[in-house]
Amino acid sequence: MKKQKTDQSHSKLTRRQLLKLGTVSCVAASFGGLGLERAFRPLPANAQPKPLEEKILTSACLNNCGSSCVLKPVVADGKVIRIETDNAIPDNWEEGLFQIRACPRGRSMRRQMYAENRLKKPMKQFGKRGDPSGFKPIPWDQALDEIAASLKKCIDTYGNESILSIYASGVQTGMMQRREAFYRLMNLLGGFALGRSDYSSAQNQAGLTYLYGQAGYSGNPVTEIANTKLAVFFGLNTTETRMSGGGLQFEILKAKQISNARLIVIDPRYSETCVTVADEWIPIRPGTDAALASALAYVLITENMLDNEFLKTHVQGFDADTMPEGAPENSAYKDYIMGTGYDKIAKTPEWAAQITGIPVARIIQLAREIGGAKPCFISQGWGLQRQAAGEMSTMSVAALATVTGNVGIHGGGNGDRDAYYPGFSPRLPRGDNKVSITFPTFLWLRAVENGKGMTATRDGVKGADKYPTDIKFIWNYAGNTLVNQHSDINETRRILGDKSKCEMIVVMDTHDTASAQWADILLPSTSYLEQTDIVGPSYAMNIDWLGFTTPVTPYEQSRPVYEVCVELAKRLGVEKEFTEGKTREQWLEWSYETQCRPFMPELPPTLEEARKVGVWRKAKLRSDLPIPFKAFRDDPQANPLKTPSGKIELFSPALLELSKTWELNKFKGDVIPPTPQYVSTWEGYEDTETKKLFPLQLIGHHYKGRTHSHYASVDWLLAVMPQNLWINPIDAKARGLRHGDTVKVLNKRGEVHIKVKVTKRIMPGVVSMPQGAWYNPESKNLDQNKNPIDQGGCVNTLTLYRASPLAKGNPQHTNLVEVVKL
Repeated sequence: MKKQKTDQSHSKLTRRQLLKLGTVSCVAASFGGLGLERAFRPLPANAQPKPLEEKILTSACLNNCGSSCVLKPVVADGKVIRIETDNAIPDNWEEGLFQIRACPRGRSMRRQMYAENRLKKPMKQFGKRGDPSGFKPIPWDQALDEIAASLKKCIDTYGNESILSIYASGVQTGMMQRREAFYRLMNLLGGFALGRSDYSSAQNQAGLTYLYGQAGYSGNPVTEIANTKLAVFFGLNTTETRMSGGGLQFEILKAKQISNARLIVIDPRYSETCVTVADEWIPIRPGTDAALASALAYVLITENMLDNEFLKTHVQGFDADTMPEGAPENSAYKDYIMGTGYDKIAKTPEWAAQITGIPVARIIQLAREIGGAKPCFISQGWGLQRQAAGEMSTMSVAALATVTGNVGIHGGGNGDRDAYYPGFSPRLPRGDNKVSITFPTFLWLRAVENGKGMTATRDGVKGADKYPTDIKFIWNYAGNTLVNQHSDINETRRILGDKSKCEMIVVMDTHDTASAQWADILLPSTSYLEQTDIVGPSYAMNIDWLGFTTPVTPYEQSRPVYEVCVELAKRLGVEKEFTEGKTREQWLEWSYETQCRPFMPELPPTLEEARKVGVWRKAKLRSDLPIPFKAFRDDPQANPLKTPSGKIELFSPALLELSKTWELNKFKGDVIPPTPQYVSTWEGYEDTETKKLFPLQLIGHHYKGRTHSHYASVDWLLAVMPQNLWINPIDAKARGLRHGDTVKVLNKRGEVHIKVKVTKRIMPGVVSMPQGAWYNPESKNLDQNKNPIDQGGCVNTLTLYRASPLAKGNPQHTNLVEVVKL
């Protein structure tokens, strides 16, 4: 099992020779995977080259960037020779129609499909788990037999709660390609464990549920920037995360053209969003957004720039007059801000400047800009809540939107991430999961090591006081969370390496990922382009559309997940119930008639006719997108929130109760305050003890060259977007580093060797390693007790597996490290 190498198909021609070839080289290069040697092979005398017959198919990029854009694979000689994208209609933003254009990631999919590290056949680990050299090919029937036998044994011995479908997001839409096939199978067998929430936004969802009465995704749509003059983004980075023509970056550009709004980005790093749409970048230290929000609130209060009427009628706990009966004295949000609360510290701009690194004058001016803008679009990304006390960061930004009265109005924003209004996307019926006991997704590894020791008050178990069993079987489909995207890889390796704990790990994927190497059985999956399906938009695209895909020939022995689950159902005695007598094509026809046509009546009578067009869309006017909490804003009595009080709760009695009854750890910052506030945490900026050895704060930003770890091994993308550690010139000079030097980044958890990008685009004291790069340990240390050095630039070699206090979510941007020239 080898890692992908950069394509060398044209290595026999020098750059000068290529340039001399002129337009001929351009034509030859378009054949890509066919190779220039083949393209320029001498022809027999008097022979004419036979043109390749091209066929354009319909497909989509279904990974977890939120967009799911249209792809048009061009096939010749049985191979995809290039990828085109949506150009069927002209853009008409005002009428709610536009091209769903793929970004460079999706357009590079041919390189991914035919990469050297593509899985070709089923494999079994015959050596030590995690050893790449221990895999050997086995027949499909043997692989399926062993998986089915292990499933049955674990269910019979430990119960259905021992079967985990691990968090994965490599396939975000597509009726037949999602995880629903395995869910349907397991629900027919009595259910399975499925973690609660996700890695992206657990703290955001938990915190805002107590503030607003509903989980995240509740901010105003970014199209509302067209109705404001000031937009403030706390860590929101749509250009890199939603950068396609079908994604939200397009919406921001169009909205800003209409309003000419001033846009400020607050981020430790000068992101691509700063480059493309921002008017100002305000650098901030990681984990300190709540301190900034608190100081902004202080200025707003002292300079009387609040929406006092809104606070009186819509908010609980802003001040003593709006506190619930029986609440502790001096425990209102205003008490915390003004220094009359529990800590007796006024949250002045001077106080915040020392913590955030933002000058006092800029904090004061920003507060005045926000308070003076009527309305102000306030929004946040998810990076600031992936911290040790991320719930407080997300709630504090939302509190800022609350005190300024920007909740539930056009052009405003309640401080949450931009809202998503996806169109319909069909799904395979999954049935009911009879396993009702759940634990937070991020704690799946703890459930492997000691699931029976997990409790409701310590680990967030719901549905019972404690979890009934350990996880004994892991199904990992289309995901790299098993190892690569999970915290503290060396700790993860230790636990997964013990086969007495988890008895069977099945990975089904397209490529030999870092997680795939920890499988017991490894199954090759077909890719998006190799399956017939019905696809629709994901969660970050303001357009309604349906795509009816036409597949490319599957690669080697790869199979679709639905067909694999049919075979498992047959071996487990539930094939009839699983298929309901339908073939894959019949399921698609069922969906077309019962799901798609009711949603989009303008579709033709048959699925076959719909496939001839490929993509069907209907207008979604931006003016019709709902404003979250508008009904509550207009009439709070008739439309109360789902909080206990029916109001926005800047003081939450429920959180106060949790702080008394939950078993919280003794780590610095492991607290649950009843009001939004700044919390100093372990390995944060103020952890002076740890900083003696590891003085730099490390984050892992999203990178435009991949979606999480998807596309992380595509050679074309790596050539223009290499994996480097971002470091400020001040920190580089102090360590004798120059741009391009190789360094070791280390802390007590591990060591990574990587080249540095010396740039002023990241603030001093902070370094960033783009998240998602594939873990690639030195092979010489794999059989030793010493943790192997990672040469792939995977940030999770250095992150800590320690859940946040309320959501039990991932704190993967809270890290302290040192950087040393190698």
